[in-house]
Amino acid sequence: MKDLFSELETHEALADGAILMHGFALADEAAILHAIEQVVEAAPFRHMNTPGGFRMSVAMTNCGAFGWVTDRHGYRYSPVDPQSGDPWPQMPPILQALAERAAQEAGYRDFSPDACLINRYEPSTKMSLHQDKDEQDFNNPIVSVSLGLPASFQFGGLKRTDPVRKYALHHGDVVVWGGPSRLFYHGILALKQGQHPLVGSLRLNLTFRKAV
Repeated sequence: MKDLFSELETHEALADGAILMHGFALADEAAILHAIEQVVEAAPFRHMNTPGGFRMSVAMTNCGAFGWVTDRHGYRYSPVDPQSGDPWPQMPPILQALAERAAQEAGYRDFSPDACLINRYEPSTKMSLHQDKDEQDFNNPIVSVSLGLPASFQFGGLKRTDPVRKYALHHGDVVVWGGPSRLFYHGILALKQGQHPLVGSLRLNLTFRKAV
């Protein structure tokens, strides 16, 4: 029988439509990390440039039918890797299943992502407050999986000036947000030095989206 008290302890509501599920991805951590290695072998991490010409400190790659890219032409989704001209690697089944299972657990039953952005954080790198708004349909949630070093997750509101709360994200944690909180500002504070037994001195973040 499912332990309801245990579930309450590991599921933390962040806002209306947003939930943090501690350790949700731990059961499949080895398979998830192996799948990431396969993606990176086909589409290596790279530092993209913002439309303003600034080099992003976080290294990125993608898998799925679409990949999120940024350059002087703007932020957008592309079916091909601009670095190679080839389609992005297919989303490994283990990653697709993880995203769909997490979304269902959070109450979003029809989520089927077609894009997975993989971010690699090194110590001192960060992600400034931003909204995920390059997708065509905001009715779909965002599913974010944390692996490796712990990070401080910022979660605000619909305006950049809204109060921001901070949550500690650890290896295996999954955050899902949608509905009323779908366009909430969020970010990651500068990553602290550390060593994770499986990931090393890095944090990996998988962000699943329905792009088109």
